[in-house]
Amino acid sequence: MKNQENQNQGILVPKLKSDIEAYVAAHSEEQRDLLRTLGRIPAPSHQEDQRAEFVRDWLLRQGAEEVEIDRAKNVICKIGCEEEKELIIFAAHTDIVFPDLEPLPMKERDGRLYAPGIGDDTSNLVNLLMSAKYLLEHKSRLCYGLLLVANACEEGLGNLDGTKELFSVYGDRIKAFYSFDGYLDGCCDTAVGSYRYQITCKTVGGHSYGDYGRPNAIEILCRLVAELYEITPPSETRTTYNVGRIEGGTTVNSIAQQASMLYEFRSSSQACLEEMERKFRQVLEHHQNRGGELTVELLGVRPGNGDLDMAAMEEFTKRNLSVIQEFYEGEVKVAAGSTDSNIPLSKGILANTTGTVVGGLAHTREEWIELDSLEVGWKVALGLILQYAEQ
Repeated sequence: MKNQENQNQGILVPKLKSDIEAYVAAHSEEQRDLLRTLGRIPAPSHQEDQRAEFVRDWLLRQGAEEVEIDRAKNVICKIGCEEEKELIIFAAHTDIVFPDLEPLPMKERDGRLYAPGIGDDTSNLVNLLMSAKYLLEHKSRLCYGLLLVANACEEGLGNLDGTKELFSVYGDRIKAFYSFDGYLDGCCDTAVGSYRYQITCKTVGGHSYGDYGRPNAIEILCRLVAELYEITPPSETRTTYNVGRIEGGTTVNSIAQQASMLYEFRSSSQACLEEMERKFRQVLEHHQNRGGELTVELLGVRPGNGDLDMAAMEEFTKRNLSVIQEFYEGEVKVAAGSTDSNIPLSKGILANTTGTVVGGLAHTREEWIELDSLEVGWKVALGLILQYAEQ
């Protein structure tokens, strides 16, 4: 491993840095071609099969010997993972927010590549894969076992299922976790957790005049919403809540038989999330059997921060930022976020989510990335991984 001085500063030794720069320069066209190919493959959450199979087969062609697609549709490439070794995970998610199952549109103009999901998270996934190629060719000596993972189900109601599966299988051995996600100017070191629900109310309904007085599902939900908005969230950590959608009924002259709403609360503290859960359940109990039948469906859980060693977390992030800034000259903002890192952070395991590309308009069909930023981002990805190689 690097000497203690370098580890404290988070600075790569000069020869390794020059090796990274030379390798990236020699393979930049291959990197772009891979992005153009992968960026057309559709991958809605829970339907990442096409991308997963492509990634597995590509890794096998690069000489990977231990590659598998697990039951959660994660593609896992193992490097130096002897049983006794602790593990470092480097991951980038395969899914994008769009439901397309046909090849995705793509265009290039003025040095930019445009496609749905091209930055979030296809470019980051390409930089992870190209880093795997480097490791497989150089057969780097590693201080830990590496799991290089193209994980499923990061977006929306994918509910981080891919990363949850990784920790259910390898949890006791995982020392640290990195997610390549987002843009180069961002680093996430804090998990914003969320609980998401759909609440549905059903009543007998009827005619607005002839059956006047019968319970109205919309009115019942409105009273529920009003009481939910009287909840005082915990004050020790920023905690929020929101009703984001409400729908139901049929016509203006009908007493609504059914209505539903979407509700969530968020916090970076798992303890605060659990307190909000208790308060939410109390409000629901208060409104049960008051003219309608309420049913509650849990749509998704993303945990917040668990019992972290904050001094170790600060040093971990500081070291990673110093590696990023070996190659990226812009400012990197450290902030809380909702990413695959939520899972390790909730378990007290060191984790950062960092971007490896410059781009914009994420989660729109007009998302773009700067093609020239790909090489910089790949150097960042390789630099972070090679912290764990003997130098």
